[in-house]
Amino acid sequence: MIRTDLIAPIGELVRRHAARRGHKPAFEDAGGAALSYAELDARSAALAGHLQDRGLRAGDTVAILLPNCVDWVLACVAIARAGAVSVPISHDAVEAEIRYRLEDSRCAAVIVSPQHLPLVRRLQRELPALRQLLLGADTGVEPAAGERPESLAVLARTPAGSAPRDPQDIHATAFIVYTSGTTGRAKGVMLSQHSMLWVVAACWAPIAGLCESDRVLSPLPLFHSYALNISVMGILATGASEFLLPRFSTQEVLARLRDGGYTLMPGVPTMFHYLLEGARADGRAQAPSIRHFLSAGAIMPASLNRDFEAAFGKSLLDGYGITETSTMVTLNWPGAQRVMGSCGLPLPGLAVRIVDTQGRDVAPGEQGELIVRGPNVMQGYLNKPAETAAALLDGWYRTGDLARSDVNGLLAITGRLKELIIRGGQNIAPAEVEEAVLSHPDVLDCAVLGVAHPQLGEVPVACIVARDGRAVDVESIRSHCAGLLSAYKVPHAVHLVPEVPRTGSGKIMRFRLREALAAQAPG
Repeated sequence: MIRTDLIAPIGELVRRHAARRGHKPAFEDAGGAALSYAELDARSAALAGHLQDRGLRAGDTVAILLPNCVDWVLACVAIARAGAVSVPISHDAVEAEIRYRLEDSRCAAVIVSPQHLPLVRRLQRELPALRQLLLGADTGVEPAAGERPESLAVLARTPAGSAPRDPQDIHATAFIVYTSGTTGRAKGVMLSQHSMLWVVAACWAPIAGLCESDRVLSPLPLFHSYALNISVMGILATGASEFLLPRFSTQEVLARLRDGGYTLMPGVPTMFHYLLEGARADGRAQAPSIRHFLSAGAIMPASLNRDFEAAFGKSLLDGYGITETSTMVTLNWPGAQRVMGSCGLPLPGLAVRIVDTQGRDVAPGEQGELIVRGPNVMQGYLNKPAETAAALLDGWYRTGDLARSDVNGLLAITGRLKELIIRGGQNIAPAEVEEAVLSHPDVLDCAVLGVAHPQLGEVPVACIVARDGRAVDVESIRSHCAGLLSAYKVPHAVHLVPEVPRTGSGKIMRFRLREALAAQAPG
């Protein structure tokens, strides 16, 4: 059942919860900040009014350049209530990335942390559209004298001249979320309140059971679409409570899980991998009050899913989603007969097909490109009509992800179309090889990529992180894989790396590894 009662303008959702459960905690963070629903309503209304008083027009874009914190959520809600568009930017982004996003989206304002204030001040002089700065997220870093702009916290507690616009059109662009950039420069994905809330109504509420009695522990980076959807929009829609961690920490999360009080925790496969390793190290895999763990953002190896559930005694529901579909496309249902390695069934009300290169549906068990049509599909890429036209074909979004389904419709993501390795005319999905490599006892993390070969065109190469600093025999890795994979899929070479570079959602940035290998090559 799709919970259509959860699909409403953000301002209406906040007012609804303030009236029904005003004193209930909505969001808390590790810095001690907290907002009840009544406070969230009052402060977001005041902040929206101040933004409008200072010239913010309906449809203007506002960047959020803050770490995970209560101020991040307050800013996001206020921007929506002012009728403007949020542009989340990673707090770990470098100058070139920040500048590109501010310039590409023509941001009229930035809500910025003290750490990034000098940089944004400098960029403001070069970007004529950027008119306003607000300071948020007091993290102990003081701006230089004379450099402090108006404070988000002060304005949110001060009556404004204008009431918030609280627009009713939930189909207008409300968020510009930049893609992870696993293959190069990111694209700004235009999403609406409706597309985001539809995922809450079709996925998180009816399948995962997210509701007002839940207390969610979120280590996800809020700038990413997955976190924006479940850790912000999901909480606002259902009236749940949430504790925001500044970033993922294995020991911090394990301690909070042991202490209890949290009922749901979203994460990405890498996080669950490190939680399992940490729990094994101290012999304490405990999460007494957790109902479900939820995973999306990257492919979940079947072995990790199985081992994590065995250790913690809780379900780890894997799903598949992408920014262009407002995150989720599929999710495993709790209590259902699951197939490890599958990311579950398509959400109710969503059309999904697996097609060949001619656009024809493939048979169950055959690999093809996953295409999606439904209310959660993006409006397009900002300032990129050609890329939008290529991605949206007759209403179907071409994901670029390779998948196969079984006879019951359960989907498994097998890799990226552009990452497919073609060795002598034979297709190799990196994810399949990675799962084999990860089952070796000396391997902590792994990424597989295609490398040019003079006779075969491409060959698979594995980049591995050794477990606990062990000395790894690379030939033993290849021998191990030979027992699990066809000969043409066995890594042609194995390279030790200090870490596997990943995006905030856990996706492997293979181009970074490719650049590193090229730099090490002789000549």
